[in-house]
Amino acid sequence: MKKTKKRSDCPISCTLDVFGDKWSFLIIRDLLFAKECTYGDFLKSEEGIATNILAARLLMLEENGIIEKLEHPGSKAKVLYKLTRKGIDLLPVLLEMHLWFDKYFTIPEDKREILEIVKKDKAGFIENFITQLEK
Repeated sequence: MKKTKKRSDCPISCTLDVFGDKWSFLIIRDLLFAKECTYGDFLKSEEGIATNILAARLLMLEENGIIEKLEHPGSKAKVLYKLTRKGIDLLPVLLEMHLWFDKYFTIPEDKREILEIVKKDKAGFIENFITQLEK
């Protein structure tokens, strides 16, 4: 695994060294909800990531042990990307981002239902969600 260059020993700074761009958490989001994605699946996301940026982010996430590449069962020309346990453990971070956004901005209706479940039982939601990801 390639070691990420650290600017300091501050945990926030070190985290930003791994995720300090606007695409990494979107890739992780897609993998949390789809479990597995191909390169083409990421390109279809509504945010419109450029292919060179996507390739760089996938490599960086793989080098840092957040995602892994798997053989695609239906095509030797494709690979599947999947979160590692290290990547799955980012679920609470993304949920907190949702909760913060909901506090200060308007959450779209299609995201509200899950957010209400999280607000009622965050620990239970995380446990159930991770169990489903690990199947």
